[in-house]
Amino acid sequence: MTAENVTEAMTSPAAQRNPKRWLILVVLCLASLVLVIDNMVLTVALPEIAVDLHAGPQALQWVIDCYILVFAGLLLTSGSLSDRFGRRLVMVLGLVLFGAASLLAAYATTAGMLIAGRVIMGIGGALIMPSTLSILITVFDEEERPKAIASWTGVSVLGMVGGPVLGGVLLNHFWWGSVFLLNVPIAAIAIAAAFGLMPESKGSPRPTDLPGMVLSVVGMVALVWSIIEFPTKGLAGTWISILIAVIVLAAFVIRELTAAHPMVPLHLFRNRIFTGSSFSLVLVTFANAGLTLLLTQYLQFVLGYSPIKTALAFTPLAIAALLFNGLGAGLVAKLGARPVTLIGMVVLAAGSGALAALTVDSGFWAAALAMAVLGAGAGLAMPAAIGALMGAIPPEQAGVGSALNDTIQQTGGALGVAVLGAVLAGTYTRGMPSEVPGFARDSIAGAFASGNSALLTVAREAYTHAMSVTFLAGGAAILTATVIAFFLMKGAKAAGPEGISAVEPELVDAR
Repeated sequence: MTAENVTEAMTSPAAQRNPKRWLILVVLCLASLVLVIDNMVLTVALPEIAVDLHAGPQALQWVIDCYILVFAGLLLTSGSLSDRFGRRLVMVLGLVLFGAASLLAAYATTAGMLIAGRVIMGIGGALIMPSTLSILITVFDEEERPKAIASWTGVSVLGMVGGPVLGGVLLNHFWWGSVFLLNVPIAAIAIAAAFGLMPESKGSPRPTDLPGMVLSVVGMVALVWSIIEFPTKGLAGTWISILIAVIVLAAFVIRELTAAHPMVPLHLFRNRIFTGSSFSLVLVTFANAGLTLLLTQYLQFVLGYSPIKTALAFTPLAIAALLFNGLGAGLVAKLGARPVTLIGMVVLAAGSGALAALTVDSGFWAAALAMAVLGAGAGLAMPAAIGALMGAIPPEQAGVGSALNDTIQQTGGALGVAVLGAVLAGTYTRGMPSEVPGFARDSIAGAFASGNSALLTVAREAYTHAMSVTFLAGGAAILTATVIAFFLMKGAKAAGPEGISAVEPELVDAR
């Protein structure tokens, strides 16, 4: 081998790869997994928490909502901080806060203590989430990045499905605090591994955009609060928070467009690949947001499954998502991000249609097949769209870019829960006879609690019809996302070794 060949081999992308990159990916997946599992197992533990802490419905709602509000409000700020001060540092700080807050929540003796713990967990989660994806795209090169993103998203699906099962097992053997205590060793392992394996990475030095940070926190909290409260309070009860959200977020956009050193690179939306990926992700997460809640009630109240059997019934979705995550990563390398995203979203829409076709007499296999189709679509579409979006972000802004991706998905999910939840509730109520008691007309859980077999029969029919309408609405959103991706993601490919452009140069609006 000549000296020229040796030099070429040493400077090739493969030679420059971090030898610990796959171990680093395990750490990143652990850090993400702790967030997903925590949110999923909490739903299983709420009944025991209500009894033990004497927590009313409003307190239980705050246990859930306070985390969402803090998490969504701080995402953009934490992403910007990770770019400036170090992504590993911010992720580790988030893990420390999350682990410590989990201890506080596990041994809470009042609802107020538990809510305080959840607030701190929201802060920790907001520091963790953007850092994991931004570190991932700096550690992996163009060739391996699709596989890494597929693994990262696959772990989230695994946590979503496995969380309730794990929660059920813990509650069968221990007290409700064990669902929070579980986070502590996972966080500790991730912290130790981060220091031992993970290199620090930062963006280019730039002044902190304090006005932008304040406006983003206030605007996002007001927006998410409005979305959460609108289904129950309507416009009359949320118009003030909606007005605040509109005014503050408009001020945020103006600030970011005019600031010399903006916190969020809004100019990225001039890149139609980034814009197409963003809107596609919003609509896909919008459509899938209420999936677990819809199907959980269907499986338990309509098909009569136990909580553990209900959780296990989601296994086909998880298996299909994991398998097609891996398949999708290979297809992205061969075909590009756009075709794989389009194929995945068509399959997702087909899955929504299959779920809409379920009846009160459908057995396990009909639901399992529909969920498997949905999981396959998600496994193909989500990593490809996220990869195209992240590929359009300059490496020095990977943290805030990752936070922008997370915020986009959080907003789509929150909108989906609010809007599709309202569609489900409204359709169910209209499907119940007017002479039925109010508690049974409000929800199928209320009808189930009555123990009246005739009422249950009517409620099952009404709920199944309402679920079908809701899944059809979600499928329509996914098809809309497919059209957007078809026109705007033309030319999308995996990010280059420097992670700068997701498109051929001539396709980028450089203004």
